[in-house]
Amino acid sequence: MTRSATAKSSPRKSTATKKAASTFTAEEQAAMKARARELKAEARANRSSAEGEADLLARVEEMPAAERDVARRIHALVMATAPGLQPRTWYGMPAWAKDGK
Repeated sequence: MTRSATAKSSPRKSTATKKAASTFTAEEQAAMKARARELKAEARANRSSAEGEADLLARVEEMPAAERDVARRIHALVMATAPGLQPRTWYGMPAWAKDGK
């Protein structure tokens, strides 16, 4: 007998692969939608500092009470120490930008 005839072929084993979730969480989807709205608003018109501040303060008002107080104090501190920064929102969160960046 030839060697190949006597050798048993072993069955091929495959390891089970776990597929990662390919969907975003509800929080991630909401952040992406908020960012898309921000980009559309910026594309429509050159946003002024007053519009950006209104958006920022509106988002602050939606926060829970403890976070709202902290966000207001941070906003006041940033505006007092760096008046050149423009208030705006970034992915639905308060942010400040210099020259739109």
